[in-house]
Amino acid sequence: MTIASDVKKCAASLKGLEAGLSNLALRTQDDESKRILHETMMKVSEVTKDIQERVGELEREEPQYRGF
Repeated sequence: MTIASDVKKCAASLKGLEAGLSNLALRTQDDESKRILHETMMKVSEVTKDIQERVGELEREEPQYRGF
């Protein structure tokens, strides 16, 4: 497995985590839990964005990684 495919797999996992946190935040009744879940989802979203940018860098630096 290449570095690019590992990074892309990580990005996909983070997106799934983000969706799961969002779902939990919507379903919970406790306001404090809702707030914490939303804040955590926003932090994961920032990390996901950074990883996606890194994927773009990898693809620009190493054209053979495009589409993996």
